[in-house]
Formats: sequence, C-alpha cells, structure tokens
Amino acid sequence: MKQAKVLLLEDELQLAKIVSESLRTRGFVVTHVVNGVLGTEAIRKNDFDICIVDVMMPFMDGFTFVEQVRKTDKQIPVLFLTAKSQTDDVIKGYEAGGNDYLKKPFSLEELILRLNELLRRKASGQTQVSTVIGQYTFDMNKQELRLSGRLSCKLSHRENELLTLLIQHKNQVLDRKAVLLKLWGDDNFFNTRTMDVFITKLRKHLRHDPSVEIINIRGVGYKLTV
Repeated sequence: MKQAKVLLLEDELQLAKIVSESLRTRGFVVTHVVNGVLGTEAIRKNDFDICIVDVMMPFMDGFTFVEQVRKTDKQIPVLFLTAKSQTDDVIKGYEAGGNDYLKKPFSLEELILRLNELLRRKASGQTQVSTVIGQYTFDMNKQELRLSGRLSCKLSHRENELLTLLIQHKNQVLDRKAVLLKLWGDDNFFNTRTMDVFITKLRKHLRHDPSVEIINIRGVGYKLTV
C-alpha cells in the first residue's frame, strides 16, 4: 500500500514531535512545519495526501492557511486540531474548508482513526459531477450552486458533503445519525447542533426555488424534496 504523505502544521514543538513519531510508526510520511506561511510553501512544492492543521499559529493561522489551499486544491482532506470547541469555531473551520476536527488534548489512536477515515473517503471518490435540483445545478467538484445557469453561491466543504448526501437520498429520509457518523464521526449533541446549523445554511442557499425544500423529519432526519 502507498504510504500516505501528511503535512502537519503545529507550533507546539513537543506535541508535533509526539504526533510525527507516532504517525511514522504507523507508516505515514510526515512533513512538519510551524505555521501557515511555511505550510503554504510546503504544499506548493510537494504533493501531500492529507493535512493536519493547528488552528492557532503565528504569522498565518490554520483557518487562513486552509482557505488559501482551497483556492487551488478542493480535494485534499484537512483535519483541524483545536483547543476551541464552541460551535461557531467549529463551523468556521468547516467553512474554511476543513473536513474534520479534533479538540486538544486528543488520543493518538483517535487521530489515526480520523486520518484513515478521511483518506478512505478520499480514495472512494465521487463519480457524479453535477446534478439538477429544481432550478439549481449543483457541481460537487467545484462546490457550486448555479441558479438558471448563473453562479448562485460557493459552498463550503461541509455544505458540499451534506448536500451531496441529501441529493443521493433525494425524496427519501436521510437518517440523522448515519450522517453524523459519516461526516462528523460521532452523533453527540454538539455535532448534532453543528449539523443543524449547516442544514439551515443549505436552506438559505436553496431558498430562491420554492419547489426545493429540506424537510425536518422529527426524531429521524431530513428529506430533500424537489
């Protein structure tokens, strides 16, 4: 199996050393940098399979780094490491282009499980490029919604993933727990609240076509109807 190449952005040197050594013993190839500026330079010169990004770093924080990466690379998975766990901070990470997050302090075993899951999802890929939803066209690869041929909005990575699942289950009930486990890795209350925020965002994006609705099925999940 090909060794996954990891770009680790972490300014806590002791933590970075522990994480790097642990990942290397599991077969990962790790490149470590201490801030987003150096991370941007590294990702421009090398091909990586996944990024682990601390949020609070000098010179360029993790959010800004990922926003810069997403301008040229929509696919590379990003796992945020954060000391923050407020809903708004987590949502900001997903909107910047993150795919998952871990709150410090974290278990190295959980980190490795999260990395492997993100890499598995990346490897599985998606064959469908665009889908018509009422008057909208959804381009999954470009993370765009177009209304009557014109760009309506750019979606964040998490919005993109969630809308993809809703479309795959169009006019069917999408089980809330299944989505939480697939996209968030846990169906706890905190992640449930975060998911509800993203559902609200998607409803706003789709509001210009009244024939398109995301219906809340109480106690079960959501249904995209067209």
